[in-house]
Amino acid sequence: MARTHRIKGQRRVVIDRVHPEVDGGRFPAKRVVGDTFTVDADIVADGHDAIAAVLRYRQRGKAAWREAAMTFAGNDRWSADITLERVGFVEYTVVAWIDHYVSWRDGTKKKHDAAVVEPADLQIGAALVAGAGNRAPARSRNKRRLTEVADRLADETTPIHQRVALALTEKTAQLMAAYPDRTNASTYRHTLCVRVDRERASFSAWYELFPRSCGRGTTHGTFADVQRHLPHIAEMGFDVVYLPPIHPIGVTKRKGRNNSLTPEAHDPGSPWAIGGAAGGHTAIHPELGTYADFVHLVQAAKSYQMEIALDIAFQCSPDHPWVTEHPEWFIHRPDGSVQYAENPPKKYEDIYPLDFETHAWESLWNTLLDVFLHWIEAGVAIFRVDNPHTKSFPFWEWLIDTVHQDHPDVIFLAEAFTRPKRMYRLAKAGFTHSYTYFTWRNSPGDLREYVTELTRGEAREFFRPNFWPNTPDILHEDLQRRGPDGHGVPAAFKVRSALAATLSSNYGLYGPAFELLEHEPVRSGSEEYANSEKYEIRDWDISANHSIAPFIQRINEIRRGNVALQQTRAITFHSCDNPHILCFSKTVGGNTILVCANMDYSSTQSGWVEFSPAAIARGGRPPFVVTDLLTDIAYTWRDYWNYVELDPERTPLHIFRLEP
Repeated sequence: MARTHRIKGQRRVVIDRVHPEVDGGRFPAKRVVGDTFTVDADIVADGHDAIAAVLRYRQRGKAAWREAAMTFAGNDRWSADITLERVGFVEYTVVAWIDHYVSWRDGTKKKHDAAVVEPADLQIGAALVAGAGNRAPARSRNKRRLTEVADRLADETTPIHQRVALALTEKTAQLMAAYPDRTNASTYRHTLCVRVDRERASFSAWYELFPRSCGRGTTHGTFADVQRHLPHIAEMGFDVVYLPPIHPIGVTKRKGRNNSLTPEAHDPGSPWAIGGAAGGHTAIHPELGTYADFVHLVQAAKSYQMEIALDIAFQCSPDHPWVTEHPEWFIHRPDGSVQYAENPPKKYEDIYPLDFETHAWESLWNTLLDVFLHWIEAGVAIFRVDNPHTKSFPFWEWLIDTVHQDHPDVIFLAEAFTRPKRMYRLAKAGFTHSYTYFTWRNSPGDLREYVTELTRGEAREFFRPNFWPNTPDILHEDLQRRGPDGHGVPAAFKVRSALAATLSSNYGLYGPAFELLEHEPVRSGSEEYANSEKYEIRDWDISANHSIAPFIQRINEIRRGNVALQQTRAITFHSCDNPHILCFSKTVGGNTILVCANMDYSSTQSGWVEFSPAAIARGGRPPFVVTDLLTDIAYTWRDYWNYVELDPERTPLHIFRLEP
């Protein structure tokens, strides 16, 4: 009995393992404008016929597809490159077919070389060329040429060797390639997508500061005071100025200094306890200034080629207007009180989380979207999102996609110190950047393993790491260390900031605290700062002699002057016979940067490191000339293994540039 088949049996080409492909096309890969986007695929067919393939792509929302020919890369792997020209989404897939003309041409050449070509062979070729002529546009020049070639191939009055020569010309091959027979072409089962962001998504340096600590002394700072700090931040080489929440701060259950439960009258509270009598997430803390003042600050930052990034924290103080206006958006305890945030044994009585299982989820989602749109209207295009992993994943996917429909330039940073798969899911959902475990990777071995995971594993296609050695919440013990003689802190701060800036093309610092070497924890074993700026106004003396601002400035200058450091993916780790020394290189084009860092911040460490031509992807033979960009001292290396000595007090690390 005859059966009906769902497949088209004449399609002989199979397409598999298209790369990049994130979860079968469920989520986009990520790149930036100007990137060369490479797509690879396994393409196979039965027998010995030739295969042709193209990468089809188009801007999302466009009807017409564009095509780029794929080339054979060996072992049935095919590849094509395109340049990503616009911010937004680019859809792509792979189409492949049996190229009967190329199969015929190759077979005819072999027969000609063996002197066994028959007239029927040329009749077959003539039919293939005539078919291409039928596919060419009517009355076109190429249609006439193909018709002429078909007629000459079929003309048995012309000697066979002349007809074969015509069939094998490059001009004939080009004409045939322009009008292939795709009757039985196979198309990959998924239409995939790549999210194309603006350049700052792939290369940025963030500086975090609290506006209220920008005043004179302990006077509450304003947006105008922040503006006075912009030249200093720009001089250090940062391009994103990140502000914690700028909204009114609640009074109920307000925390005092060092997270005390008994605040004094003058304690300003935590900026993350959002909402009060002056408003909520679209309002501004009255002591900071007005909406107009904030817009003026955003524009002032742009004059220094910097951007203001805002913290969006979807949580409320007990005094937030939403608590009374929309009680359905919160979880209530059996006694009727609103559930405050907890991270046992910690209690955050000054913060109410939102309920993403509320029956009123649609009104909640739309209101939260309006928060972003409000600040976008003020000129903000970069947001750091607080604890996004404690909110619904579908919510973020919807929100980010909705924002990008009208504002494709907006960048989202996920502050999610959580399990890896949660972090990866947020990145897939649309977050442009992600905080990472860099803060807790504190040995050469740990960093090699972690960065290799981020740059060589599947996460490299969708997860953009943003490395931070400290945050207002995290003072890692690595930055608290002191050697037996009381030294080691400056070296730790220099090495950690340099590694963040060179291992990742996106990095940030919790600014004044870092440049001024703030390293005292609130208590032994804690990662909380003593006298944390989260709970009080700090008076930072950025002109202090112990400031490492000049070092930070030099690091950022090196990043901007070397394209190898403006990407994260192309990294190679190098062998060293001392386990305390981390060695790696990055190469882009003719620019190679080699970093050697002593991660023992209290003792001099030395060793032999390997920089072979294979490892640095440059070829050539010794001698090599390298220049330490921190000191401008040049060295000549006469072998693939070279000696380094790193003294924490004087030279805790080298950043070498390999000279042409």
